[in-house]
Amino acid sequence: MSEKKLEITINGRKIGRGHPPYIIAELSGNHNGDISRALAIIEAAYNSGADAVKLQTYTADTITIDHSGPGFVINGGLWDGQTLYDLYREAHTPWDWHPKLFEKAHALGLTIFSSPFDLSAIEFLETLDVPAYKIASFEIVDLGLIDQAAATGKPLIISTGMANLREISEAVGVAGNSRGGLILLHCTSGYPTPIGETNLQTIIDMEKRFGVPVGLSDHTRGNSVAIAAAAIGASVIEKHVTLARSDGGPDAEFSLEPTEFAQLCIDCRDAWEAIGHVNYQLEESEVNMVPLRRSLYVVKDVEAGEKLTQNNIRSIRPGYGLAPSDWHLVKDSFAARDIKRGTPLSWDDIEDTS
Repeated sequence: MSEKKLEITINGRKIGRGHPPYIIAELSGNHNGDISRALAIIEAAYNSGADAVKLQTYTADTITIDHSGPGFVINGGLWDGQTLYDLYREAHTPWDWHPKLFEKAHALGLTIFSSPFDLSAIEFLETLDVPAYKIASFEIVDLGLIDQAAATGKPLIISTGMANLREISEAVGVAGNSRGGLILLHCTSGYPTPIGETNLQTIIDMEKRFGVPVGLSDHTRGNSVAIAAAAIGASVIEKHVTLARSDGGPDAEFSLEPTEFAQLCIDCRDAWEAIGHVNYQLEESEVNMVPLRRSLYVVKDVEAGEKLTQNNIRSIRPGYGLAPSDWHLVKDSFAARDIKRGTPLSWDDIEDTS
């Protein structure tokens, strides 16, 4: 495998282990068929602190066919009983909305890109000058689609939900043709995903195996899994966002509301900052605390010539006296002068018997 880049850039923003997690707000079908709602979600994502908002570019006819035979009706889960065609007809983002959605994001200064689901979507998105492409987990096995996205030279982000190691390797091999670089997203394609199935250590392993930035596409309820991923160095966090779960919609159950998404952005960046680096030196915030450590103090008045013992010398706070580790050098020595209770013990207080 050729050497990959551990850092890539999307729309001027560097993404990789040395940078705060890149946080993507997934719009998906949470617009509920209303463009004004889609525009409001984009604004909410911006106000929440997202780095980017992502769309999905398909139609029911480009992603499946209108059929109710075996395999075309969903069995179980959030969308139980729906045909694929009806689900995608409900959830898709109309293509004629895209220019307005892009215009809105650009006006806010928010990066916007999309997941294409066939070549026609890529060709359409190229007219909007998208800065990157996201390949959805369900499409990771479509190597032709990945190759077509890579041919644009734009950075690629690929979700790996349901994919085994061979399938991920094949996708990485094809995506390596993109001059813009590659990001992988660890993902569990359960909707919603049980926390016990997220297996975040895969993020670390995937980064080692493939030598590219790795993040998390998260479908769990709440923020805890995304924050944990940021704490172990995930380069990207992707999470669905909606105006209100109570409004319903195909992805509402595992989406965050704006106040929750804003907290996600804060907490993930705090978790990344907390990783820091290996350090055994004093931090700036600790300097004023050092004098509050323990040291050797006179705890009873001592007369000159009196023996220093545990009855009159103790290790207590604060830390202006000799170090507690010096006690073995101090015990059973004699006071060089009268010393008042509450005095930090110093070498000058000890009679020189050398």
